[in-house]
Amino acid sequence: MSPPTVWLTTLGCAKNQVDSDKLTAVLLEAGYGRANDPSTADVVMVNTCAFVEAARAESVQTIFDLDQAKRPDAGLVVLGCMAQRFGTEISEALPEADAVLGLDRYGELIGTLDRLTDWQPVGLRRLPMDILHAVNRPAPTLPYAYVKVAEGCDKLCTFCAIPLMRGKQRSRRPSNIRDEMRSLAESGVSEVVLVAQDLASYGRDIDAPGGLVGLLRFVSDVDGLRRIRLLYLYPQEIRPALIEEMAAGPLIAPYFDLSLQHAEERLLRGMRRPGGGSRYLDLIGDIRTAVPDAALRSSFIVGFPGETEEDVETLADFLEQARLDWAGFFPFSPEEGTPAFALAGRVDSDAVMERLRYLQRTQDELTRRAGAAQIGRVLEVLVDQVEDGVSVGRSYREAPEIDGMVTLDGGRPGEWVQARITAAYGVDLAAEVVTR
Repeated sequence: MSPPTVWLTTLGCAKNQVDSDKLTAVLLEAGYGRANDPSTADVVMVNTCAFVEAARAESVQTIFDLDQAKRPDAGLVVLGCMAQRFGTEISEALPEADAVLGLDRYGELIGTLDRLTDWQPVGLRRLPMDILHAVNRPAPTLPYAYVKVAEGCDKLCTFCAIPLMRGKQRSRRPSNIRDEMRSLAESGVSEVVLVAQDLASYGRDIDAPGGLVGLLRFVSDVDGLRRIRLLYLYPQEIRPALIEEMAAGPLIAPYFDLSLQHAEERLLRGMRRPGGGSRYLDLIGDIRTAVPDAALRSSFIVGFPGETEEDVETLADFLEQARLDWAGFFPFSPEEGTPAFALAGRVDSDAVMERLRYLQRTQDELTRRAGAAQIGRVLEVLVDQVEDGVSVGRSYREAPEIDGMVTLDGGRPGEWVQARITAAYGVDLAAEVVTR
């Protein structure tokens, strides 16, 4: 009897993708096969996201879609953040799901699949109870990979449900992270993106020497790596030592993903986040003094309870002064169980979307200017893939999946090239290869 096959659809952030990669590796080691599409799988699974209402709606729709796509006799398993936070409700509301396993129940996954497939292979198989520390990953299909260095978050932002779903921060040991990076590099990965909910606080819970700076120094000599990128830096935790390391470290991309959320101090206090526009501008100034060509990204909440039109103008003025390369804007999502859920002063949804579009237009023009300023520069570009005969890659300025791309006149996937920027089109750049 051939082994059963599984299909796993992943929704949400890069941290979810890392979890899915490791779950897939564990299932393959346990003897399960990987289906080519959901219609042929013996079990289909969804790694869900529950960060905001839109993400939950997408997760529910995906569950319905997969239920329609799968064979009638195939199993359906719901995993991830939505399963963790709303496990009982999902089981009651979605009878289509044969099992609902939250993050703290991944240890039951193989047993659950064995039950659904009625498979009884010979041999002892065990799923690690904490996949965060698992090193093995499937062979990468792209020359970059995400590595999650910590799980959970100790910050108590009033709008955020992450601590409710993923708990307090739990950092991995530096040696475990290095082992995973080395394994990825041996598989062909040359850019690693380190992710965590509060990356700059890495190691505080385990007394890791030097925290994030110490980790960067420890992993920067892994053979085969050419670039290390950092995502999700909480501004309060960015110390001069980290800025200096990002300026001086030859592998560390001078790319600062600053989680700012707003510029109006009154709203930030309501979010339980220290800071404000003037302090953020000082931080950005310090970064650009140390790294004049640094790329900066941030994300902002629009329509937090109590936000006024004047607050929106405060944020728009901040954007003009900050001159961020990239920014995303998201409508406030009232999350049950968070302090902000009960706050008075909800903003009308139509007004929120109007404000969001206004701020996005403001940032789009700033992003266009930042791109145009790159014309004539020679940048090192990693070729990610070839699409319709056109090589597409990224310099240090572009993080995978969330920023623009660089289209090239040559180059193979995984190749590093020196390329001169010749044009800017919206968020994307065009370049000609100088050396390969």
